[in-house]
Amino acid sequence: MGFLGCLGAIYEVRCLLGLYFTCLLLILLAQIAAGALIYFQKEVLNVEMSKIVSKVLDNYPGNNSTTEQAWDFIQKNMECCGWDGRQDWSGNMVIINSSRLLFPCTCQNASLTSGNISDSGFCEALTPDWPVYDVGCAATVESWLLTNIGVVLGICLAVALIELLGMILSICLCRNIRNEDYTKVPKY
Repeated sequence: MGFLGCLGAIYEVRCLLGLYFTCLLLILLAQIAAGALIYFQKEVLNVEMSKIVSKVLDNYPGNNSTTEQAWDFIQKNMECCGWDGRQDWSGNMVIINSSRLLFPCTCQNASLTSGNISDSGFCEALTPDWPVYDVGCAATVESWLLTNIGVVLGICLAVALIELLGMILSICLCRNIRNEDYTKVPKY
């Protein structure tokens, strides 16, 4: 899309500048619509996120896929376990079908254990009481968002202003391009 704007500006092609403006406008409108939906549909979003995370946890085989890495990163860095709590892992097929006492390694509470903590997969517990964080990731993610809401809104506002500036400049350039008669210009 930036290529359209560059070509339109360099070669003074009004059609490309108009297309660039239209693309920026559509992206800005989509971002505004997404923000409004997130704000007004918080409860629906929470329910859908719970369903998605529940599927991820139930089908987590521990073989380090991209989805698993993302979830492991959240659990380890946010110091949480499951979406609503550690009980969310009770539906995981690997844990259910294992003869050993397994728990997700990234849930492991570092203050309750000694030694190295694995970044993914399952660890074996010595007792039925897992040495994991009790708080769910929904609460910690929400807390993080509320703590950093100013930064998140600032970034969103900066992106919107840059898009708006690009739209204004493309329209100004488009209006200032004149159809000139190049037959009178001397050739070199």
